[in-house]
Amino acid sequence: MIVDMTHSTDHLARYFYQTLLEVTNILNSQRNSEGLWKAITGHIKKVIPWERAGITLYHSDIDAFRFYAVETSMSVVKLKCDAIIPREGSAMGWVYNHRRLHVRPNIQQNPVFLEDAFYHEEGLGRMINIPMIVGDNCIGSLNIGSVESGDPDPENVLFLRQVATQIAFAIDHVRAYEQINHLKEQLTRENAYLLEEIKVTYDFGAMVGNSQKFKNVLDLAQAVAPTTTSVLIMGETGTGKELLARLLHELSPRNLKPFVRVNCAALPSGLVESELFGHEKGAFTGAENGRPGKFELANGGTLFLDEIGEMPIEAQAKLLRVLQDGIVERVGSIEGKAVDVRIIAATNSDLSKAIAEGRFRSDLYYRLHVFPIVVPPLRERLHDIPLLVRHFMEKNRLQFRRNCQEIDDRSMEMLVQYPWPGNVRELKNVIERAMILCQSSVMHVEDSLLQSTGNDMDAMPPTQLKDVERTRILQALAACEWRIDGPLGAAKHLGLHPSTLRSRLKKFGIKRHSE
Repeated sequence: MIVDMTHSTDHLARYFYQTLLEVTNILNSQRNSEGLWKAITGHIKKVIPWERAGITLYHSDIDAFRFYAVETSMSVVKLKCDAIIPREGSAMGWVYNHRRLHVRPNIQQNPVFLEDAFYHEEGLGRMINIPMIVGDNCIGSLNIGSVESGDPDPENVLFLRQVATQIAFAIDHVRAYEQINHLKEQLTRENAYLLEEIKVTYDFGAMVGNSQKFKNVLDLAQAVAPTTTSVLIMGETGTGKELLARLLHELSPRNLKPFVRVNCAALPSGLVESELFGHEKGAFTGAENGRPGKFELANGGTLFLDEIGEMPIEAQAKLLRVLQDGIVERVGSIEGKAVDVRIIAATNSDLSKAIAEGRFRSDLYYRLHVFPIVVPPLRERLHDIPLLVRHFMEKNRLQFRRNCQEIDDRSMEMLVQYPWPGNVRELKNVIERAMILCQSSVMHVEDSLLQSTGNDMDAMPPTQLKDVERTRILQALAACEWRIDGPLGAAKHLGLHPSTLRSRLKKFGIKRHSE
C-alpha cells in the first residue's frame, strides 16, 4: 500500500502530511494546463502507488467528462487521455451529481457503471472515484484504480480526498491564470487591431450628397441600423460600401463593440477558415499558437465581409453554419464557442450570376440578402459631385496646407461630365492630386488627371452646373434656417468650411432676402 503499515500512526500521519505538502507545492507552481497535467501524471504515481490514476473534467456543453491526465502500469489501457465519458450512467456522473466519493470494491465480479466495462478489460479489481470540488462547484473527478479487490483502507481514502481537493484548487488556479492571460492577449490583439485600423482614415464626411438616390440609401441605412438584421451592400468598386457599413455600425447599439472588416478576396484559399474561425495550437503546420478568428474578434459587434462573392465555395458552407447556429469552431478544435455577431456583407459582383455558375451558394445568398442596399455609382449622382469635390478640397486643404479654396468653373464642369469608373474613390484621388499640384487659391484640374474623356456618358450640361450648385446651397440654407456655422449649420450640411461657404455665397450673390 502507500506506506509500511508497521510504522506508527504518527509516522503515517507525518508521511501523509509531507506527501500532501509536496503535491500541493508542485501543483500550485504550474501556470498552464499542459504543465499541470504533466505534473499530475509525473507525480501522482509517486504518492499514490495504484495501478491506474486519471483526472477527468466535466464539460457542460457536451454533458460529459474528458480525461486530461492518465497514469497507469496496466498492459491493456482502454481509457486514455482525451477519452470522453458521458455523465448519464457513469460513475463520474454519479460523483458529480452527488458530490460524494464512490468505491466499487470488485469490478471483475460486480461492474456497476458504464466505464466499468473498460476497467474490467484493463484487469482492474477496484475503482475509487473522488469528486474534485471548488466551493460549491464540482469540476470533475480523481479516479484511482487497483488490481486488488476489496474495500480500501479508510486512511488511504482520506488522503485521496485531500489530494483531490488540492488538484481541484490547482486546476481552478490554472484556469483563472489562463483566463487572465487569455484576456490580456485578447486585449493586446484588439489594441493592435485598432491601431492598424487607426492608420486608415475613415471619413464619414465622404457620405455626403443631396441626390434622391443617395438620400434613399441613407434612409435605408437609418431604418436597418438599429436592428440585428444582416445587410448586403451592393455596388460598384469605389462607391463607398465600406463607409456605409461603418455608418451602419456607428448608428447601431453595437457601436461600442468592435467593427471587424474582412476582405474575402484577399484571404489565402488555404487559410480562409483559420482567418474567419481561428485555430488551435498545432492545428496545422506553422500553427505554433492558438489564434482567434475574425468572428471571435467581432463578438458583440459587427463583422464586415467585403467582396463576399470572392469567398471560396468550400468556406461558404462553414460560414453558413456559423450564421445559422451562432457557434464558431476553431480549426483543430472539437468544441464550439458561441458568438454574437451582426453580419454586413458587400459585393461588387453579380451574385445571381455567381449562383448560376456554381461559384456562390444560393442558401448563403438568401441568408445574407435579408436587407439589401444598392449604392448607386457616382455617374448616377451628378448633383452630388460639386458637394463631394468641395468636401475633399476642404479636407486636403488642411492636410496639405494648401490655400486652395475654390475650383475654376471649367474644372468643375469637366468633373461633372467625367464618367467616374472608379466612383467616389477615384474622385477623392483626383482631388488629392490636384490639390498637391495647386499653387494658388483656385484649384485647376488638368485633363491628364482623368483616365477617360467621359464622352460616352450622359452628363449634366455645363450651363446648368452653376444653377445646380446654387440650388443646393439654397436648399441647405433653408433647411438650416440660414445658419452657416456650427454642427447644425449649412456649412456642415454641405461638407464645407464656413469661410468657403461664405465665399460661395458671395460668388453666387446669395443673400438672406433671396430665399
